Amino acid sequence: MDHDKIKKLLNEYYTIKDEIYNRKDDKLANYNKGKKIHLKQLKFHKNKARNRWIFGGNRTGKTECGAVECVWLLRGIHPYKKNKPDICGWAVSLSREVQREVAQSKILSYLKSDWIENIVMVSGKASAAKYGIIDYILIKNVFGGVSKLVFKSCDQGREKFQGTSLDFVWFDEEPPEDIYDECRMRVLDRCGLIFGTMTPLKGLSYIYEKIYLSQDEDTWCLSMEWADNPFLDRKEIKRLSSILSQSELESRRYGKFTDNFGLVYPEFDPDVHIIEPFSVPPEWQENISIDPGLNNPLSAHWYAVDYDSNIYVVAEHYEAKRDISYHAKKIKEICDKLGWRRKNGRIEALIDSAANQKTLAASKSVCELFYELGIAVNPNVNKDIFTGIQRVKRYLKPIDSPAKLYIFKNCVNMIREIKGYRWAEGDVPKKIADHSMDDLRYFIMSRPETPMLKVQYNEFQKDEKKLIKKLNRNKKHFN
Repeated sequence: MDHDKIKKLLNEYYTIKDEIYNRKDDKLANYNKGKKIHLKQLKFHKNKARNRWIFGGNRTGKTECGAVECVWLLRGIHPYKKNKPDICGWAVSLSREVQREVAQSKILSYLKSDWIENIVMVSGKASAAKYGIIDYILIKNVFGGVSKLVFKSCDQGREKFQGTSLDFVWFDEEPPEDIYDECRMRVLDRCGLIFGTMTPLKGLSYIYEKIYLSQDEDTWCLSMEWADNPFLDRKEIKRLSSILSQSELESRRYGKFTDNFGLVYPEFDPDVHIIEPFSVPPEWQENISIDPGLNNPLSAHWYAVDYDSNIYVVAEHYEAKRDISYHAKKIKEICDKLGWRRKNGRIEALIDSAANQKTLAASKSVCELFYELGIAVNPNVNKDIFTGIQRVKRYLKPIDSPAKLYIFKNCVNMIREIKGYRWAEGDVPKKIADHSMDDLRYFIMSRPETPMLKVQYNEFQKDEKKLIKKLNRNKKHFN
């Protein structure tokens, strides 16, 4: 081998060696690289929605997401989004003290010193920025310009959040509603991003209504729990889970919104139960279920069942203040679009038994009106609320599989209702926004009872059961 080739190989070797050495101290380059990958973090970064939120328990890795998202955007190196030069963004914390300990600390940990153009302090020295409180950081962008990250505090009040045009805002924990609304205006003209990372400790707040229950296609949220973080010790998870109350577990481990009464279906997991629509084979088509309403919404959903008895909610019609002829027309349109089967030329459906009743104001029942319009509705449904809820729960979280109930993401009203379906006092749910929940129960209750798994006993347990039976027989004999 000649001298020039040896020299070239040595140069390549030392270049690679220097890169490996530099990456050891480059936390950003090592983010989600290696044997342990936080899949929920990557799911957050890859999502294209302009308003994204992580609802996570403590120590789930949600704040790391926010910090990395900021640095990627500021540097112009986001691997999943279109990058731009000269980015301007805010990192919003609840207070200056929280800023220093959390958001500021995380941001600095992902910034290499040679990326920083300047640091301007509120208090403390720029040379020891992590011990003080930062006003803003100027960061070198790979396009040759400079990006700016300003740290804001909610205790400054809404007026301090006015006037600036931004590319993004990161909320570290839930801000007051007026500040959230103000920040949405700040990203409007640049078509910028809003993202938040928070533990839902304030109950059913405005974030629950505006984000978690939202069906806006540009608003997206993700739940994160301890088990999603591959870097947490499993024994410690088990220990902490055993000492926290149920309500504390819901928010601090699972990142779920809670109130005094709780969710009817805490088993519902958007990441599991909401799926992309697909073409359903004709032989899977099972039934339509309707909860009627005139002033209130009429809720109708199309249900399919596969060969493993998994249920799919594939379409919906949900509308208020319309008459039966309008609803019948819409139901027929959806059936035509789906190629839904008919029997003797008529569409078949389940319906609330109340639809069989006539009122003083009408000479015909809802069932009769639907029949005249080509829809044969069956009012013989089981309306036992408690039993129905238990059956739905078993489909949401069965013993032997991740789920047996899946909802197409285009069924936005059912998804909104099941997320917010909550108990009232006693053993009944609140009678608010429950129309889809009723037609879901009617269909589930029309299905064969899900068989319980047969318990398998070992030889010792079999002998023990025989002995107990024998003792009970002897007891009866002596009595």
